[in-house]
Amino acid sequence: MFSRTYLLAVLAAILLATALAPVPQAPSITAEELVKKALDARGGSARIKAVQSEKITGTISFGPGLGGPFFVELKRPLKMHMEMNVQNQTIVRVYDGHGSGWMVNPFAEDKGAVAMSGGELKNITDESDFDGPLVDYQAKGNRVEYLGKDDIDGKPAEKLKLTVKSGEVRTYFLDATTFLLLKWEGVRETPDGAMPISSFFRDYRDVNGLKFAFQVDSGSPKGAQIQQLTIEKIELNPAIDDARFTKPAVPAATAPAN
Repeated sequence: MFSRTYLLAVLAAILLATALAPVPQAPSITAEELVKKALDARGGSARIKAVQSEKITGTISFGPGLGGPFFVELKRPLKMHMEMNVQNQTIVRVYDGHGSGWMVNPFAEDKGAVAMSGGELKNITDESDFDGPLVDYQAKGNRVEYLGKDDIDGKPAEKLKLTVKSGEVRTYFLDATTFLLLKWEGVRETPDGAMPISSFFRDYRDVNGLKFAFQVDSGSPKGAQIQQLTIEKIELNPAIDDARFTKPAVPAATAPAN
């Protein structure tokens, strides 16, 4: 038979274990609050939505000796014109904001302006939204979920899950102090199918009251190639002719530098 002393000892142990057991804690921040902090960190949603056009210039690198200058022109609603020079050849990607996109790829068999479809068209449609998917995310049919804390390159981060209207899932890692974006994980549609990709955002600078990352490094676990964007200049609200967002002409090859 168990003694009274033994039973009291067991009871004390149970009470102690209960006291020490972790108590589920409510999240320190909600997904909705985190979205607001992220947008405020960039300059605020009102200031973001006040931008009617952008021009971004810089360099792009896919590895040693492979890359060159690029520029992107963006204009509401969802219009985009991008050109990048690789090995003295110019690649052009254009979206008209109305469901049609074209690509000129001098390294492809068809070197003309080829109409986009499938994954390429989806990618450029997403890229053309220079507000980003968190601005008015509910109106866009997107959903957010707070996933807790993480660590990115030694920096504490808040983790946010975004499910876009199509069902695609993206994960954002926001600096726990500044709430600026540190890392993004998602899926990129390629001719070979969906490919996981991650991007790191660095060197934030102020441009007319808005914060932009001036270095973006992207890659995929399935490939060793890293794409690095180094931005040199961002212009807000430049005048851009709508003709820039129609079917592009094929540019002439660039002469090699001496």
